[in-house]
Amino acid sequence: MKAAPVLRALGKDDAVPQTLVHTGQHYDKNLSDIFFSQLSMPAPDVNLEVGSGSHAWQTAEVMKRLEPVILERNPDVVLVYGDVNSTLAAALVCSKLLVPVAHVEAGLRSFDRHMPEEINRIVTDRLAGLLFTPSEDGDINLSREGIPAERIHRVGNVMIDSLVQLLPAALQCSQNGFPEKYALVTLHRPSNVDDSTVLQGILKALLEVNEQLKVVFPVHPRTRQRIAQFGINLERVHMLEPLPYIEFLSLQRRAIVVITDSGGIQEETTYLGVPCLTLRDSTERPVTVTSGTNLLVGCDLALLNSELARILEGKGKKGSIPPLWDGHASERIAQILLKGKFAAVAAEP
Repeated sequence: MKAAPVLRALGKDDAVPQTLVHTGQHYDKNLSDIFFSQLSMPAPDVNLEVGSGSHAWQTAEVMKRLEPVILERNPDVVLVYGDVNSTLAAALVCSKLLVPVAHVEAGLRSFDRHMPEEINRIVTDRLAGLLFTPSEDGDINLSREGIPAERIHRVGNVMIDSLVQLLPAALQCSQNGFPEKYALVTLHRPSNVDDSTVLQGILKALLEVNEQLKVVFPVHPRTRQRIAQFGINLERVHMLEPLPYIEFLSLQRRAIVVITDSGGIQEETTYLGVPCLTLRDSTERPVTVTSGTNLLVGCDLALLNSELARILEGKGKKGSIPPLWDGHASERIAQILLKGKFAAVAAEP
């Protein structure tokens, strides 16, 4: 989602050869291969095929398998995206090989180190020479952490670049088989799905939501496994397999409300103007709360129900689109890279 528009923007210059490395951290076909197709991405030049595992195992495997690729290709700069284990692993490998790193979606902070992604974000930003931020809060966070201003570039949100590109196709998707009005739900974070008490509480709340507004629930493989493991009955809910991006974007655009624990969906709903209730106590994307349509409800199920009632009454939170979330963030990144600004940080400690 984040790499596709940047690949496209850099690809407009034939003098810039690119190597696309797929770590294989996201390996489910509905969560990976179809995304490549819909985003018109080329097949990866290298697939590390890492797969699932603990945080330590996965990070180590990406590092072991990526290092020879970096040594062989000898790139001028390596772009890493987001905050997953692959992001951190690639930044560590390149840093030790003295290869400049550019971090796309830098500076985001939840200030909650219980989230593994927060550790990935902090360390990656310390190692990267170029930091491409999506919003003002990212600039502020990095400056507070002592990052020199010349390394920080606010470019906007590359996720929105992909959304803008594919929204026309999403609006053409058929809604046959779906309720006319519905709440769209996604749920995948370990803190929400790995504890049976927490998960049962959330799903009980969703069953109550379903009595007022039909729930459409594309179920992440991890979540489906836990639902089966804990023996939770969700027969009344419209459960689906994970959806390709265009089809999921279509559901987001038409939803009355989105209930989620995903970071990217908080951003997409803000752009789309769809109310979003986030099942987390903190977010690394605070601009979606301060400017957008997002509201953090955590595990406060009474708050979830009261906010849902407000939305059904037409009193849901209204928001605005943050600056530079205009579909051109990738072009701004390409312009900075093509000016060779990464060379200025290559030799710095």
